Amino acid sequence: MKKTYYLFNPGQLSRKDNTLKFTPMVEPGNPVAAPRYLPVEGIEDLYVFGSLDANSALYNFLGQSNIAVHFFDYYENYTGSFMPRDQLLSGRMLMAQTSHYTDKVKRQTIARNFIDGASFNILKNLKYYHNRDKDMAEIIEKIETLRLSIANTSAIDQLMGIEGNIRMTYYDAFNLIVNDFSMGNRTKQPPQNEVNALISFGNMMCYSQCLRAIHQTQLNPVISYLHTPGERRYSLALDLAEIFKPLLVDRVIFKVLNKKAIQEKHFDRQLNRCLLNPSGKKIFVQAFEERLNETIKHRKLNRNVSYKHLVKLECYKLSKHLLDIEEYKPFKMWW
Repeated sequence: MKKTYYLFNPGQLSRKDNTLKFTPMVEPGNPVAAPRYLPVEGIEDLYVFGSLDANSALYNFLGQSNIAVHFFDYYENYTGSFMPRDQLLSGRMLMAQTSHYTDKVKRQTIARNFIDGASFNILKNLKYYHNRDKDMAEIIEKIETLRLSIANTSAIDQLMGIEGNIRMTYYDAFNLIVNDFSMGNRTKQPPQNEVNALISFGNMMCYSQCLRAIHQTQLNPVISYLHTPGERRYSLALDLAEIFKPLLVDRVIFKVLNKKAIQEKHFDRQLNRCLLNPSGKKIFVQAFEERLNETIKHRKLNRNVSYKHLVKLECYKLSKHLLDIEEYKPFKMWW
């Protein structure tokens, strides 16, 4: 089974026969540790959090080996990805995606499904903790009321407004779920406290997972339905991430904080900014990977599938909807 590798240290990445050679470095030509060799057959993708020295020959090799590379800057912002050549390009799918975007009714239907799935999974999280002596009754009631208006929307702006209100209400529950940290207001770019830092970091990890899953299907990642397609962003990955953030990101945040795997010492505070430090990132990434690799018994497939594979299955379901094969129903947690 292929794995994801995370490069936290700056270093040099090169090809060594049929393996990748990573040498940690403080500055070019000054290695600080022995090289590590990674067989390409076992690599799904690479996440790069430190500066990386590599050349075009290396990226040619990565492309031939179908290995994606995702880049993040010092402030944990996702900056871009190197993707292997599109091997599943389909003119028919591109036409179908475009027609469903330009048709307001069809676009609204898909966008409603994304918010319906996301809000349902949010409620699942809240009910999980409500059944474990956390009083979520008032918050659950508010979100259930907001969910009732999803089906009556006729414009994307209305949907985004409902989604925003659901998220704001949901984030109020974080103060009840998390033991030793305060959520406060949701702050991004930059996050102002520890919980916000984890949300921002986790959401980027989820976005990258969705982007990789899209790339492994015939879908085009720049044509989206809930988020407006824009310059220099893969907005369809943002759409799909809405469904999976409660399952993949939020549950990991609750786990690492309540089990004290991540503590105050794992954050760096700067002027108007709070970020995970390298040791904190490693702990979160490990917990996130464990979550991705957990399996459940799929009700339709009648076999165990990982949470990571659920993202790809969502892409297949959307593809069938766009090609008028089967109506799209968003993933909803049933356990």
